[in-house]
Amino acid sequence: MIWPFTSASGKGDKSENDSSRQPVPWSDSLNGTDWQHYKDPRNWVPTLLVTTTVLASLKIYRSYLRRIPGAIHVQPSFFRKRSIFGRVTSVGDGDNFHLYHTPGGRLAGWGWLRRVPTKKPALKNRTIPIRIAGIDAPEGAHFGRPAQPFSTDALAWLSSYILGRRVRAKIYKRDQYDRIVATVFVRRFFIRRDVGLEMLKRGLATMYEAKTGAEFGGLEERYKAAENKAKAKKRGMWGGQLEHFESPREYKTRMNLEESTPKPNDTTNP
Repeated sequence: MIWPFTSASGKGDKSENDSSRQPVPWSDSLNGTDWQHYKDPRNWVPTLLVTTTVLASLKIYRSYLRRIPGAIHVQPSFFRKRSIFGRVTSVGDGDNFHLYHTPGGRLAGWGWLRRVPTKKPALKNRTIPIRIAGIDAPEGAHFGRPAQPFSTDALAWLSSYILGRRVRAKIYKRDQYDRIVATVFVRRFFIRRDVGLEMLKRGLATMYEAKTGAEFGGLEERYKAAENKAKAKKRGMWGGQLEHFESPREYKTRMNLEESTPKPNDTTNP
Protein backbone atom coordinates (compact mmCIF):
# COMPACT_ATOMS: atom_id res chain seq x y z
CA MET A 1 0.00 0.00 0.00
CA ILE A 2 1.31 3.38 -0.99
CA TRP A 3 0.67 6.16 1.45
CA PRO A 4 -0.53 9.47 0.12
CA PHE A 5 2.10 12.11 -0.72
CA THR A 6 4.84 9.44 -0.83
CA SER A 7 6.86 8.12 -3.66
CA ALA A 8 6.23 4.67 -4.96
CA SER A 9 9.89 3.89 -4.77
CA GLY A 10 10.10 4.40 -1.01
CA LYS A 11 12.63 1.68 -0.34
CA GLY A 12 15.01 3.04 -2.90
CA ASP A 13 14.81 6.52 -1.42
CA LYS A 14 15.54 5.17 2.05
CA SER A 15 18.67 3.45 0.90
CA GLU A 16 19.81 6.60 -0.88
CA ASN A 17 19.22 8.70 2.27
CA ASP A 18 21.15 6.22 4.39
CA SER A 19 24.10 6.37 2.04
CA SER A 20 24.06 10.18 2.04
CA ARG A 21 24.22 10.23 5.85
CA GLN A 22 27.39 8.19 6.09
CA PRO A 23 30.22 10.04 7.90
CA VAL A 24 32.69 11.89 5.72
CA PRO A 25 36.39 11.81 6.67
CA TRP A 26 37.65 15.08 8.21
CA SER A 27 40.42 15.38 5.65
CA ASP A 28 37.90 15.12 2.82
CA SER A 29 35.78 17.83 4.44
CA LEU A 30 38.83 20.07 4.87
CA ASN A 31 39.89 19.60 1.29
CA GLY A 32 36.39 20.42 0.21
CA THR A 33 36.41 23.84 1.99
CA ASP A 34 36.52 26.85 -0.26
CA TRP A 35 39.69 28.53 1.09
CA GLN A 36 39.58 31.11 -1.63
CA HIS A 37 36.81 32.78 0.34
CA TYR A 38 39.17 33.47 3.27
CA LYS A 39 41.97 34.72 1.05
CA ASP A 40 39.92 37.72 0.05
CA PRO A 41 40.92 40.61 2.45
CA ARG A 42 37.41 42.02 2.28
CA ASN A 43 36.18 39.02 4.25
CA TRP A 44 38.59 39.19 7.23
CA VAL A 45 40.15 42.69 7.41
CA PRO A 46 36.99 44.36 8.86
CA THR A 47 36.78 41.74 11.61
CA LEU A 48 40.48 42.17 12.42
CA LEU A 49 40.15 45.96 12.57
CA VAL A 50 37.12 45.83 14.87
CA THR A 51 38.79 43.33 17.23
CA THR A 52 42.03 45.34 17.36
CA THR A 53 40.15 48.60 18.00
CA VAL A 54 38.13 47.08 20.84
CA LEU A 55 41.20 45.59 22.54
CA ALA A 56 43.23 48.81 22.14
CA SER A 57 40.36 50.94 23.47
CA LEU A 58 40.01 48.67 26.49
CA LYS A 59 43.73 48.91 27.23
CA ILE A 60 43.72 52.72 26.90
CA TYR A 61 40.71 52.99 29.19
CA ARG A 62 42.25 50.76 31.87
CA SER A 63 45.61 52.54 31.74
CA TYR A 64 44.66 56.18 31.21
CA LEU A 65 40.93 56.85 31.55
CA ARG A 66 39.75 54.65 34.41
CA ARG A 67 39.42 56.69 37.60
CA ILE A 68 41.46 55.46 40.58
CA PRO A 69 39.35 55.86 43.75
CA GLY A 70 42.09 55.27 46.35
CA ALA A 71 45.71 54.39 47.07
CA ILE A 72 45.07 50.66 47.32
CA HIS A 73 43.76 50.69 43.74
CA VAL A 74 47.01 52.07 42.29
CA GLN A 75 48.63 49.17 40.47
CA PRO A 76 52.27 48.40 41.36
CA SER A 77 53.05 48.48 37.63
CA PHE A 78 52.35 52.24 37.74
CA PHE A 79 55.13 52.95 40.25
CA ARG A 80 58.11 54.85 38.77
CA LYS A 81 56.50 54.66 35.34
CA ARG A 82 53.31 56.67 35.50
CA SER A 83 51.85 59.87 36.87
CA ILE A 84 48.31 60.64 37.96
CA PHE A 85 46.40 63.86 37.43
CA GLY A 86 43.70 65.27 39.67
CA ARG A 87 42.34 68.02 41.88
CA VAL A 88 43.51 68.62 45.45
CA THR A 89 40.50 68.34 47.74
CA SER A 90 42.19 68.74 51.16
CA VAL A 91 45.59 69.38 52.73
CA GLY A 92 46.25 67.41 55.90
CA ASP A 93 49.76 68.54 56.84
CA GLY A 94 52.70 70.46 55.46
CA ASP A 95 53.76 67.61 53.21
CA ASN A 96 50.66 65.58 52.38
CA PHE A 97 47.21 66.08 50.84
CA HIS A 98 44.30 64.25 49.21
CA LEU A 99 43.80 64.13 45.45
CA TYR A 100 40.65 63.32 43.48
CA HIS A 101 41.82 61.51 40.36
CA THR A 102 40.53 63.06 37.12
CA PRO A 103 42.03 60.92 34.34
CA GLY A 104 42.23 62.64 30.99
CA GLY A 105 41.68 66.07 32.50
CA ARG A 106 39.53 68.53 30.58
CA LEU A 107 39.78 66.44 27.41
CA ALA A 108 37.83 63.73 29.25
CA GLY A 109 35.20 66.24 30.36
CA TRP A 110 36.45 67.03 33.87
CA GLY A 111 35.51 70.56 34.85
CA TRP A 112 32.76 71.08 32.26
CA LEU A 113 30.95 67.76 31.71
CA ARG A 114 32.05 65.91 34.84
CA ARG A 115 32.28 67.62 38.21
CA VAL A 116 34.66 66.92 41.08
CA PRO A 117 32.72 66.52 44.35
CA THR A 118 33.27 69.19 46.97
CA LYS A 119 31.33 67.86 49.96
CA LYS A 120 33.10 65.57 52.44
CA PRO A 121 30.45 62.79 52.30
CA ALA A 122 30.80 62.62 48.52
CA LEU A 123 34.60 62.51 48.75
CA LYS A 124 34.79 59.82 51.42
CA ASN A 125 36.84 56.82 50.23
CA ARG A 126 37.13 58.39 46.78
CA THR A 127 40.44 60.28 47.02
CA ILE A 128 44.12 59.30 46.96
CA PRO A 129 46.35 60.39 49.88
CA ILE A 130 49.61 61.81 48.51
CA ARG A 131 52.88 62.20 50.45
CA ILE A 132 55.20 64.71 48.77
CA ALA A 133 58.46 62.92 47.98
CA GLY A 134 61.89 64.14 49.04
CA ILE A 135 60.85 66.64 51.72
CA ASP A 136 59.84 66.69 55.37
CA ALA A 137 57.71 69.58 56.66
CA PRO A 138 57.53 70.61 60.35
CA GLU A 139 55.19 68.37 62.33
CA GLY A 140 51.85 69.72 63.46
CA ALA A 141 50.22 68.99 66.80
CA HIS A 142 48.66 65.52 66.72
CA PHE A 143 48.61 62.29 68.71
CA GLY A 144 49.20 64.36 71.84
CA ARG A 145 52.46 65.76 70.54
CA PRO A 146 53.20 69.50 70.48
CA ALA A 147 53.55 71.28 67.17
CA GLN A 148 56.91 72.18 65.73
CA PRO A 149 57.75 75.80 64.92
CA PHE A 150 56.65 76.77 61.40
CA SER A 151 54.28 73.80 61.12
CA THR A 152 51.27 76.13 60.73
CA ASP A 153 53.24 78.26 58.23
CA ALA A 154 54.04 75.20 56.09
CA LEU A 155 50.42 74.01 56.20
CA ALA A 156 49.06 77.47 55.34
CA TRP A 157 51.47 77.90 52.44
CA LEU A 158 50.79 74.46 50.96
CA SER A 159 47.03 74.98 51.27
CA SER A 160 47.19 78.32 49.47
CA TYR A 161 49.47 76.89 46.79
CA ILE A 162 47.63 73.70 45.75
CA LEU A 163 44.22 73.41 47.48
CA GLY A 164 41.48 73.27 44.83
CA ARG A 165 44.03 73.20 42.01
CA ARG A 166 44.85 70.51 39.48
CA VAL A 167 48.19 68.81 40.07
CA ARG A 168 50.19 66.01 38.50
CA ALA A 169 51.84 63.46 40.78
CA LYS A 170 54.73 61.33 39.52
CA ILE A 171 54.27 58.27 41.69
CA TYR A 172 56.98 56.07 43.22
CA LYS A 173 55.48 53.75 45.83
CA ARG A 174 52.93 53.25 48.60
CA ASP A 175 54.23 53.96 52.11
CA GLN A 176 53.43 52.30 55.45
CA TYR A 177 50.47 54.64 55.95
CA ASP A 178 48.90 53.68 52.58
CA ARG A 179 49.83 57.02 51.04
CA ILE A 180 51.24 57.36 47.55
CA VAL A 181 54.72 58.91 47.62
CA ALA A 182 55.09 61.22 44.63
CA THR A 183 56.82 64.27 43.21
CA VAL A 184 54.03 66.80 42.76
CA PHE A 185 53.79 69.45 40.04
CA VAL A 186 51.34 72.33 39.73
CA ARG A 187 51.02 75.02 37.08
CA ARG A 188 51.37 78.53 38.42
CA PHE A 189 51.14 81.34 35.87
CA PHE A 190 51.53 78.77 33.07
CA ILE A 191 54.83 77.50 34.53
CA ARG A 192 55.05 74.01 35.97
CA ARG A 193 56.34 74.11 39.54
CA ASP A 194 57.73 71.31 41.69
CA VAL A 195 55.79 71.74 44.96
CA GLY A 196 58.42 70.05 47.14
CA LEU A 197 61.19 72.18 45.65
CA GLU A 198 59.20 75.37 46.25
CA MET A 199 58.80 74.47 49.92
CA LEU A 200 62.54 73.89 50.29
CA LYS A 201 63.26 77.27 48.67
CA ARG A 202 61.07 78.99 51.27
CA GLY A 203 62.54 77.18 54.25
CA LEU A 204 59.22 75.47 54.98
CA ALA A 205 60.61 71.94 54.73
CA THR A 206 63.87 70.03 54.93
CA MET A 207 65.10 67.26 52.70
CA TYR A 208 63.80 63.85 53.71
CA GLU A 209 66.41 62.49 56.12
CA ALA A 210 65.24 58.95 56.86
CA LYS A 211 67.88 56.31 56.18
CA THR A 212 65.42 54.12 54.29
CA GLY A 213 62.46 54.82 52.04
CA ALA A 214 63.71 58.16 50.71
CA GLU A 215 62.43 59.07 47.24
CA PHE A 216 63.77 62.00 45.24
CA GLY A 217 62.98 61.04 41.64
CA GLY A 218 66.47 62.00 40.51
CA LEU A 219 66.15 65.49 42.03
CA GLU A 220 68.26 65.00 45.16
CA GLU A 221 71.07 67.38 44.14
CA ARG A 222 68.60 70.07 43.12
CA TYR A 223 66.74 69.71 46.40
CA LYS A 224 69.97 69.89 48.38
CA ALA A 225 71.01 73.11 46.60
CA ALA A 226 67.60 74.68 47.33
CA GLU A 227 67.83 73.73 51.01
CA ASN A 228 71.36 75.14 51.32
CA LYS A 229 70.29 78.40 49.67
CA ALA A 230 67.32 78.78 52.02
CA LYS A 231 69.59 78.04 54.98
CA ALA A 232 72.17 80.63 53.85
CA LYS A 233 69.46 83.27 53.46
CA LYS A 234 67.83 82.26 56.79
CA ARG A 235 64.44 81.71 55.25
CA GLY A 236 61.56 80.15 57.15
CA MET A 237 62.64 77.64 59.77
CA TRP A 238 66.31 78.52 59.21
CA GLY A 239 65.82 82.03 60.58
CA GLY A 240 66.64 81.16 64.20
CA GLN A 241 69.75 79.90 65.95
CA LEU A 242 70.95 76.89 63.97
CA GLU A 243 72.53 75.31 67.06
CA HIS A 244 69.02 74.99 68.49
CA PHE A 245 67.44 73.87 65.22
CA GLU A 246 65.56 70.58 65.26
CA SER A 247 64.59 69.05 61.93
CA PRO A 248 61.28 67.20 61.48
CA ARG A 249 63.19 63.91 61.46
CA GLU A 250 65.02 64.76 64.70
CA TYR A 251 61.74 65.87 66.26
CA LYS A 252 60.01 62.57 65.39
CA THR A 253 62.98 60.57 66.67
CA ARG A 254 62.94 62.49 69.95
CA MET A 255 59.19 62.06 70.37
CA ASN A 256 59.40 58.33 69.70
CA LEU A 257 62.21 57.97 72.23
CA GLU A 258 60.34 59.92 74.90
CA GLU A 259 57.18 57.90 74.38
CA SER A 260 59.02 54.59 74.57
CA THR A 261 61.01 55.49 77.70
CA PRO A 262 59.16 54.52 80.94
CA LYS A 263 58.44 57.45 83.22
CA PRO A 264 59.53 57.30 86.92
CA ASN A 265 55.93 57.09 88.15
CA ASP A 266 54.96 54.45 85.58
CA THR A 267 53.80 51.48 87.69
CA THR A 268 53.07 49.26 84.71
CA ASN A 269 56.76 48.51 84.21
CA PRO A 270 59.04 46.89 86.81
